[in-house]
Amino acid sequence: MLRLKVISGHLSPGSPRAGPDLRAARCAAAAGGPGDDVVVVHGRRTAIGRAKRGGFKDTTPDELLSAVMTAVLADVALSPDKLGDVCVGNVLQPGAGALMARVAHFLSGFPETVPVFTVNRQCSSGLQAVLNIAGAIRSRTIDLGLACGVESMSLQAMSNPGDLSPRLTENLKARDCIIPMGITSENVAERFGVSRQQQDAFALSSQQKAARAQSLGLFEREITPVSTKVVDGDGRERRVTISRDEGVRAETTLEGLSKLRPAFKPDGTTTAGNSSQVSDGAAAVLVGRRSAVEALGLPVLGVLRGSAVVGVPPDVMGIGPAFAIPAALKQAGLTVDEIDVFEINEAFASQAVYCVEKLGIPMEKVNPCGGAIALGHPLGCTGARQVVTLLNELRRRGRRGYGVVSMCIGTGMGAAAVFEYPGP
Repeated sequence: MLRLKVISGHLSPGSPRAGPDLRAARCAAAAGGPGDDVVVVHGRRTAIGRAKRGGFKDTTPDELLSAVMTAVLADVALSPDKLGDVCVGNVLQPGAGALMARVAHFLSGFPETVPVFTVNRQCSSGLQAVLNIAGAIRSRTIDLGLACGVESMSLQAMSNPGDLSPRLTENLKARDCIIPMGITSENVAERFGVSRQQQDAFALSSQQKAARAQSLGLFEREITPVSTKVVDGDGRERRVTISRDEGVRAETTLEGLSKLRPAFKPDGTTTAGNSSQVSDGAAAVLVGRRSAVEALGLPVLGVLRGSAVVGVPPDVMGIGPAFAIPAALKQAGLTVDEIDVFEINEAFASQAVYCVEKLGIPMEKVNPCGGAIALGHPLGCTGARQVVTLLNELRRRGRRGYGVVSMCIGTGMGAAAVFEYPGP
């Protein structure tokens, strides 16, 4: 239906939307005219697979990436030669996946004349790809771009920190950058008084919300099924089609979570059950200048109203969203109370609970379809996946609304972006 609607729009552009409300006017006050808005046209993602055990364990990231790149453009009947650039967020591939991204580019049938680059800002890489494309649009370098994120945590390990100076041991902040992520979670819990009970309750809520969304088919509009192969322990291959997130555990109970042992220190509170899952997946978001998008008869799913990346102490890196979200909201001219949905990455329940409480966000506004504890966290993919999930949730509500995507970032940072859904 979307494809037919878009093709119809190419032939006969629809009537203009009604004028923006006061909040939208405040958001756009510092920008150019409405035609200069950076808008999201469409987004798709793969299902999220369980790393090393799931349906994508033998699938290379270029194949995952190609699936979503192809799907996004096919859905809106857009030729890839209309793109000014492609940016891909990736964390674990060598060189942030620069070679992998170009291979995916050609596997998707994109012409050699369209360029591609990659970005690694760790867990925010997928969102950073969106912001990089947005920046190129605002600078008038391009009119349309594709922002993506991908990760295969099955095929690449997180164990190699790269080549570092021995002098890092002499600098406290530099030394804190290599603290294991699980220990930073324990630091947040201890320093800010987030109990094991609070963490397990948050994790249970994430699983319950994701299970409900999955059972109602709420993810079907954003997931593109991927046909791939799985190799068993005897080397036998079989073809499978992956179209459902594999990490959702509808049977999760608070009692079961409470029985799990601490994963990172003997007397800790962070467990496998209240931490994000290690996962495989990809997402892609088509972004453009409003005037160019409308000239092509493409739909407007969302408008980027503000963004921010901030630094925080590396040893409690999980608090990043508590500082990035206010900075992004300030840029957008909005307040916490004016936001309808917050998609906050659940790297660990400890840090998610802290950020939500610090900002006074009502829990019913947080990750209404579950988060990374239930869905999984393919590092480079997550930020782009969150944008897709957020805008689909706002669209389901059927009215103009605002949403925030945010996450913490290893080595001590936080990122956030504010989007408006303009209404049906």
